[in-house]
Amino acid sequence: MTHGVEEVPLTLEGRPPRTLGVLDQGALWANLGVSLLGFSGALVLLDPLGNAPLSLAAALVATVVGSLIGTAMVGLSAVPGTRTGQPAMVLLRGLFGARISYVPTVLNIVQMLGWGAFELWVIAKGATAIFGSVPYQVWVIVAGVLTTALTIWPLGSIRLLRRYVTVGVIVSMIWFTVFFLREAPVHQGGDWTAFPAAVDYVIALSVSWVPMAADFARHSRSGRAAFTGVVGGYTLAQVACLGLGVYAVAIAGAAGVSADPTSVFGPFVAVPLGALFFGILVLRETDQSFANVYSTTVSLQNLMPRMDRRVFSAVIGVLTVVIALFVDVNSYGSFLSVIGAVFVPMFAVLAIEYFVLGGAGRWNTAQDAPSRWAMLVPWALGFVAYWLTTSTPTVPAWDGLWAGLREAIGFARQPWMNGALGGALVAALVTLVIGLLTRRSAARR
Repeated sequence: MTHGVEEVPLTLEGRPPRTLGVLDQGALWANLGVSLLGFSGALVLLDPLGNAPLSLAAALVATVVGSLIGTAMVGLSAVPGTRTGQPAMVLLRGLFGARISYVPTVLNIVQMLGWGAFELWVIAKGATAIFGSVPYQVWVIVAGVLTTALTIWPLGSIRLLRRYVTVGVIVSMIWFTVFFLREAPVHQGGDWTAFPAAVDYVIALSVSWVPMAADFARHSRSGRAAFTGVVGGYTLAQVACLGLGVYAVAIAGAAGVSADPTSVFGPFVAVPLGALFFGILVLRETDQSFANVYSTTVSLQNLMPRMDRRVFSAVIGVLTVVIALFVDVNSYGSFLSVIGAVFVPMFAVLAIEYFVLGGAGRWNTAQDAPSRWAMLVPWALGFVAYWLTTSTPTVPAWDGLWAGLREAIGFARQPWMNGALGGALVAALVTLVIGLLTRRSAARR
């Protein structure tokens, strides 16, 4: 897979090869946009509040709107990686300083471990739906070994996806769409009440990739290739995935999918040649676990730059397997909300600082980059704004805390408010104000 081809350097001190074109990036992100978790996640899309189902039109529009917003964020976050050649968490040295960048780095490691465990869980459950006699634990271990092997040769794995896997995924998706459109009952009822919450959910699905976009974009031939690949590939794939999931949930039954998210796999296996084409989707899911484990690896290198990434890959691979054996998938929706609340505001701070305030020309990613404490202010305020404006329920105690804060400050959340957009807007505006004040102070001196 890698003969005669440059690979990712083993430490951060190596030179990152620029070998990925727009087709490589597009194939990678299209495959990441098709997730088995996304099929069962259609249930959350259809009724994000748990008591106000969306109409089919509202759900599909929320999918398109949320995907475009989320992937635009991911695409923009990829561009600095192409320009600097640095992975995502190292880029944050330029935003926060080297030492403070360790905070989001640790948060990213935690979320990527969680995502990796979810992916191994869904791979194992998907394989079990086809081969029911093989225990779940066996599939987790097999998927974990394959995932770890892919992270050893990441650029070779991306080329493998583009050349062979993507075509199989496209054919499989078309095959299932044809049968589901014939068999699924017509979605009736619902309205647009929970539309903001549904958009929040879809944005969270997309924006969870913000902290790792630069990990792959640093190997792109151009920023345009990275941005186009992300937005084009991921948007089309996620819209198709969630749209297909809506019909799969309709066939499996919402009540059944709510009780057991893996029951949504049944309709896929049941169609003619379903086991074959669903098997392709299950095998393809390893690119999700691969991306998460690899991102965890390069995030750890921000903390220990001289450590061989292969060692990290092996350790993280084993740890992810262990977590997957005990993961609580029922926390999936809440997990996405927390991710969005942390990383959407952080992206907004980075975007304003890098693209608007001229940070691109002075971005310092050195190991001794000075701390920039002021940048924590817009990030924190954006986090608060996210929870004040979001309508997506998570954990009752946590939701109650923010409901109490709204009441204490006299803030009434309106039905049209969106947590992701609210958090990003506040973080962006505060960053802009701080930047302008800093410039004015410097000019006076």
